[in-house]
Amino acid sequence: MCDTAKTGTNYDKIVLWWHERHNDSHYGIPALERAVSMCSNKKSALDVGCGSGGRYVRTMQRAGFAVTGVDVSGKMTELARRNHPEHNFIHADICQWTTDERFDLITAWDSIFHLPLAMHEPVIRKLCNMLNNSGVLMYTFGDAVGEHTDTWHNEQYYYSSIGIEGNLNLLMNCGLTPVHLELDQYPQKHVCIMAVKRHV
Repeated sequence: MCDTAKTGTNYDKIVLWWHERHNDSHYGIPALERAVSMCSNKKSALDVGCGSGGRYVRTMQRAGFAVTGVDVSGKMTELARRNHPEHNFIHADICQWTTDERFDLITAWDSIFHLPLAMHEPVIRKLCNMLNNSGVLMYTFGDAVGEHTDTWHNEQYYYSSIGIEGNLNLLMNCGLTPVHLELDQYPQKHVCIMAVKRHV
């Protein structure tokens, strides 16, 4: 079973390793730049599973976004605040976190797949509702339907997915138009999807 608090604790343990590995990497940046290019407005962005900030926050900042980051790891968000004091970082579980703010861009790179399987639909619906009209949602997930655990850094990590069709149908039901989908790390089962919110 998934325990999101355990996921946060696991990432607490590798915060420095994570930051050193990802702060200046290009991992996920081409996808983010594509998503940014699709944004009609570039004022506010939400990064779900923001980690310690770094490359993603800097890319959004250069495009003109004020960034809000949410992460289940307290030590990740603490480091993100130190790295980017001009932006807003919140230690919270996205399954419970809510806000009245609306965003022009929402990203969730390698974070949604840690959610309990039953929480994929409500969380994606919530993120869709947090988008401004014409806003862009970009996130990654696994292409296989189901859930499993894996060992990484000597800890058990939980993963789950509702699959490609499940995500496409959900986005369209939420009033978004999928505009880009790729298995960006083939043959790994890693999917990147981007969708634009229709005017409602």
